[in-house]
Amino acid sequence: MAAGESPDPEATGEALTAPAPTPTVTQYVEQPLAGADGLRDAVASHSNTIGGFINTLDAIAIEVGSTRLSLWDLAVVAIVMALVISIAWMTSKLSHRVLSSATRLDMTQRLLIEKGLSLLIWGIAILVGIDVLGIDLTALTVFSGAFGLAIGFGLQKTFGNLIAGIILLMDKSIKPGDVIAITDQAGNSTFGQIRRIGIRAVSLTTRDQKEYLIPNENLMINQVENWSYSSRNVRIQVPVGISYNSDIDRAEKLMLEAARSVKRVLDAPPPTAWLESYGDSSVNFIIHCWITDPEEGIGNVRSEVLKTLWHKFQEEGIEIPFPQRDINLRTNEALRDLVEALRGREGR
Repeated sequence: MAAGESPDPEATGEALTAPAPTPTVTQYVEQPLAGADGLRDAVASHSNTIGGFINTLDAIAIEVGSTRLSLWDLAVVAIVMALVISIAWMTSKLSHRVLSSATRLDMTQRLLIEKGLSLLIWGIAILVGIDVLGIDLTALTVFSGAFGLAIGFGLQKTFGNLIAGIILLMDKSIKPGDVIAITDQAGNSTFGQIRRIGIRAVSLTTRDQKEYLIPNENLMINQVENWSYSSRNVRIQVPVGISYNSDIDRAEKLMLEAARSVKRVLDAPPPTAWLESYGDSSVNFIIHCWITDPEEGIGNVRSEVLKTLWHKFQEEGIEIPFPQRDINLRTNEALRDLVEALRGREGR
């Protein structure tokens, strides 16, 4: 072996053993909001001051397992949600205005299209928000089962009412502007005009301006009287009683004149007066008259007819009787003694 040459390990039989490198352990914390990290880096590259503030917010965080959630992540979520909700709300309002100007569509068609567009807009807004935030949905798999179950039970009625409202609009059985009378399971009847059909309930306004919010499902389950479904003509019945000594033909003529004198009563079909029965104290008639605007109420029409008829009866001398009773007393000894005693007092 020449001088200055290194010994050959194979020649000398000695094995050259090199120390093994120490592995470096890198701790990885999953970031569920990738969009927040990207926004932080973008802002920090333009402004060191704002970048330092964002880093401070990002340093305040909690870790659940391998997931890290910082105060900066929550701030980004709040900002993105506010923007997405604002844009979706303005888009829904714009679609409402555009559909309101569509004269070829009736109110039911406009409302149905508006609800469909609203669901589409909000669905897209939610997906865009998730994409902007860069949310890794796999990080939420721990909570997705229990959370989805809770949402399913909590919103069961809401989705049921939503589907019921869409069905009502599709078959046009109930639409805004209709006058309906609905009876609930307790037997209480409510009468009014439908103002709007919402996602959850129908707004029903009565004549005294009370607004009832009736769930859409109730309109499909319970019996509903729709006074303006196929026709807006509504017949009003006005009961009237006259004395047995009155001229019923003349009284009937006055009833028809009183009904025709009311402005809201239709000329066709014309008013009619039917003799209903012979009562205990009166001959009972029913005046039938028709109106075409039930949303304006029916009690005021009945009142106008009766007031006008009162004055006509007074002019013609036709009596409106009050209840009368004939009392028959059986004759017995005690009664005769009482009568004799009363006569004796009168003779004194």
